[in-house]
Amino acid sequence: MYEVRHIIQRLRLGETDRGIAKGQSVGRRTVARIRAMAVAQGWLSASSPMPDDAAIAAHHKSFGVTQNGDRPKVTQNTSTIEPWRADVLAWHQQGIAATTIRQALSRTHGFTGSVHVIHRFLKRIVPTAPVATVMLDFAVGEMAQVDFGAGPLITDRHTGEVSKTWFFIMTLAWSRHQYAELVRDQSVATWLACHRHAFEWFGGVPRKVRIDNPKCAITKACYYEPTVQRAYGELALGYGFLIDPCPVADPKKKGRVEAGVKYVKGNFMPLREFHSVAHANEQLRAWVMTEAGNRIHGSTRERPLIRFATERALLQALPDIAPTCATWAKAILHPNAHVQHDYCHYSAPFRLIGQTLWLEITSDVVRIYQEHDLVAMHPRLSRKGDKSTVEDHVPPDAQAFMMRDPQWCLKQATAAGPATQAVVERLFAHRVLDHLRAVQGLLRLADTYGRPRLEAACSRALNFGSPSYRTIKQILKDGLDQQPDLLDTVVLEAPYLSGGRFSRTPANRLH
Repeated sequence: MYEVRHIIQRLRLGETDRGIAKGQSVGRRTVARIRAMAVAQGWLSASSPMPDDAAIAAHHKSFGVTQNGDRPKVTQNTSTIEPWRADVLAWHQQGIAATTIRQALSRTHGFTGSVHVIHRFLKRIVPTAPVATVMLDFAVGEMAQVDFGAGPLITDRHTGEVSKTWFFIMTLAWSRHQYAELVRDQSVATWLACHRHAFEWFGGVPRKVRIDNPKCAITKACYYEPTVQRAYGELALGYGFLIDPCPVADPKKKGRVEAGVKYVKGNFMPLREFHSVAHANEQLRAWVMTEAGNRIHGSTRERPLIRFATERALLQALPDIAPTCATWAKAILHPNAHVQHDYCHYSAPFRLIGQTLWLEITSDVVRIYQEHDLVAMHPRLSRKGDKSTVEDHVPPDAQAFMMRDPQWCLKQATAAGPATQAVVERLFAHRVLDHLRAVQGLLRLADTYGRPRLEAACSRALNFGSPSYRTIKQILKDGLDQQPDLLDTVVLEAPYLSGGRFSRTPANRLH
C-alpha cells in the first residue's frame, strides 16, 4: 500500500505516467490502472483528502492490481478431482487417507492421477489452519532432554571394518550445556551407561529427564501412562530423577535436544576424520567444551558454559555409590534346565522348567528371578556358546550321570575290591563302545547286594571270561556269587599218557 499511495500522491502532483513508471520502477500500464482507479474515486482532486490504506486496499484489490503493482495471474486449470468433489471432501472429513481415496477413485471411476493431485486439491479447498505453539520455560536444574541421532560411518584404520554409529545427546534445558557421546548401538545397556556418563560429566543430576519413547526406555508408549523399561526405572530411582516421556509422536516437546542433535550433526560431524569410536569421542568432548560450550546461543544469547556455572550448583548431588546399571530380560527355562541370554546358557532349578523367569544382567553377574525370588546366580559369560551350570539345578538322574564320571567310577571300584576294579578297567578299555553307563549300573549293584557280593560276582565273571554288567547282575540275582568257584576245585591228574585226546577218568570229571 505504501507504493500505491506514493503513486497516487505523484499523480495528484500532475506527473506523467511515464515519469512515475520510471521513478517507481513499475510498468506504465500499472500506473495507468492506478490512475483510472484514483479518477473513479475522486482521489486526484487537490481539494479531496488522501484516502487511507484501508480504502486504497479495498479498491486496489477489486481493481485487479496486486501489492507489487502487477495484475494477479488467473489460473485457468481445473483440478481433475472436481467431478468427484463432494465424495472426496466427505471422505476427507471422515479421516480417510489420501492414498485410500485415490484407490477408491481408481476402482470406481478409473482415476489415473497420482495421490499428489488429491493432496493439492485438499490443500486448496480445505486449507490447514496454523497451529499455535508455546515456548516452554524451565527452572534452573529442573530438566534435561535426551535423544539419539544418526552418527557417522566409522572405518577402523586397522581392520577396515565399517561401523554404523549414533550420537547420544543430553542437553540441560536451562543452560543448554550438553553431553554428547558416540555409540555403536541403542541397546538398554548403552542407554543406561550413557546416562551415567552424562550425570558424571555434569557433576549432578537434574530433577527430570525428558525423553522420546525409545524401546530401550519405554516398553509401551501411551499418552497418559507409558510403561517404563524396568532397568531404566531402577536407574531413575538410584539417581533420583523423574522420567518424563514425550507424548506419542510429538518430539517437539523436547525441542532443545532436537536442536542440539542437529547442531552436533551440522557443526561437529562434517569435515572430520574418525579412526575409531574412541577417537571420535575424544574429539567430541573437546569440541563440546570449546566451540559448542563457548558459542553465543541463539535463544539465550549467552554462552552455555557461562550459564552452566550457575546451573551446576542447583543440580541434585550424585549418589555416594553409583547405582548398578543392570539390564533386565525375560527368558523361558528350557527342558535342559538352562535359560539363554546373548547366546550364553545359565542354569536354574529344574522344577521351574517351562516358566518365564527374569534375568538381571550386570557387567559381571547374571541373577535369575522367579517373580521376586532369587533362584540362581552366575558369573557373566562373554564367549558365545559358553555354559554355566549348578549341579543342584539339574534333575537327580542327570546329577548322578554328571557326577559319576570315569574317575569317580574307578575310585569306587578300587574301594570295592581288585576284581571289581579289574572288571571296570576292562569295560573302559573297550575299543568300540563307551561303557560309562554300564559301569555306573554295575557300581549301583553294590547298593542292593553290598560290596562283598559285588566283588565275589566280579571275580566269578572274570574266572568265566565274561566280565559284563549283564553277567554280573545275573550272578547276583541267582546267588551264584555265594557258591564256590568250581574251577578252583578241579583236581589235575597226571599228564595224558594214552587214550583219546579228550578222554577223562571218572575221578577227573567235574563235580
